[in-house]
Amino acid sequence: MRKQYDKEEILSQAEASNVRYVRLQFTDLLGIVKNVEIPVDQLPKALDNKMMFDGSSIEGFVRIEESDMYLVPDLSTWLVFPWDTPQGKIARLICDIHLPDGSPFPGDPRSVLKNVLERVKALGFTSFNVGPEPEFFLFKIDEHGKPTDEVNDEGGYFDWAPLDLGENCRRDIVLTLENMGFEIEASHHEVAPGQHEIDFKYADAVEAADNIATFRLVVKTVARQHGLHATFMPKPVYGINGSGMHQHLSLFKGNENAFYDESDELGLSTTARHFLAGVLEHAAGFTAICNPTVNSYKRLVPGYEAPCYVAWSAKNRSPLVRVPAARGLSTRIEVRSPDPSCNPYLSIATLLASGLDGIERELKLGDPVNRNIYIMTETEKEEAGIHSLPASLNDAMEALVNDEVLSKALGSHVLVHFLEAKKIEWNMYRTQVTEWERDQYLSLY
Repeated sequence: MRKQYDKEEILSQAEASNVRYVRLQFTDLLGIVKNVEIPVDQLPKALDNKMMFDGSSIEGFVRIEESDMYLVPDLSTWLVFPWDTPQGKIARLICDIHLPDGSPFPGDPRSVLKNVLERVKALGFTSFNVGPEPEFFLFKIDEHGKPTDEVNDEGGYFDWAPLDLGENCRRDIVLTLENMGFEIEASHHEVAPGQHEIDFKYADAVEAADNIATFRLVVKTVARQHGLHATFMPKPVYGINGSGMHQHLSLFKGNENAFYDESDELGLSTTARHFLAGVLEHAAGFTAICNPTVNSYKRLVPGYEAPCYVAWSAKNRSPLVRVPAARGLSTRIEVRSPDPSCNPYLSIATLLASGLDGIERELKLGDPVNRNIYIMTETEKEEAGIHSLPASLNDAMEALVNDEVLSKALGSHVLVHFLEAKKIEWNMYRTQVTEWERDQYLSLY
């Protein structure tokens, strides 16, 4: 739980920490962090919600004729970055976006998540907790400061120095995050060369999404200090594993985990089973949001540990959803398809909306699949009712449009502008002529 600051505390801390600039931070529809940087003497104005900006140039926001918007800081997100600059310290506040009439802007991803969370309370739950597991690659930088496709090490899963040459960088990332209040649960080299994972403690949904946005900023900043480029691109290198961002989800009523039932064979409550059934029901629909780039679908293929089949299990990691072994307060489901290029607010919102729909409709959960789906035949998968996630961004967009529950959860503004941006991306991609095509066809034909 984050500390709840008031205006006086923030102003006092800014002075005591020699803060010279404050970044008023938010994300666009694609999850890219944006900010308006103000000198510290403008901080009182910002804390009074009087800071405006032009939203017409932000991806997925508004047209020029309706561009004025207010930045409304969430005071609990006050944070002084631990690194120094020649001018002094820099702090940040994460903001919600409001229209000039004071109402929340419907295209603000953070507000979309908050709207879905209102349904959590309406159903009698008090909180929705999310524990992300973001993965990333570290690449070397060339003499011009540009990232290369050369990984920083040849390490593998859980390796350590000297194979894991990214260990010092990863350790500095962890120390920086801890200095900023993150509670780090694990840090290790992942399966692919140059690939790493840092897991931090679960939090309520909005804080978890804020943490993901902050995490990506810190990783890139510290990597650059080590002369490396950190990327959250889902599949940066052909032939090795891509990067995912598994999401661990649980609902609470007060201090009780609503997913736990000790009398159940698997320790799962009826609520958990309905929620999980909802996630499976809407898996195709939320894929465009949780895997939002053309490159995302190079990861979601068999053979590289990424889930591409809609099924669940408590015993193996090939299905879309896994139920980790821990029970009691730690009972949760793990959705394994999201990747770290997604907008954290929108991805969590769609996962939550899917699960809540399962609860509201009391969807029946099918049997778990405890076999390795990757080695099952097509007939066996069909008999087990297992189908695949969308195979391309275009297929995923079509599934999202046809999912009324998720379309409503996102709202018309977000849905229209997100799809518009992604259709442009898809058309640019599908009309490119690649080196692979020239190698395959130029001489043959």
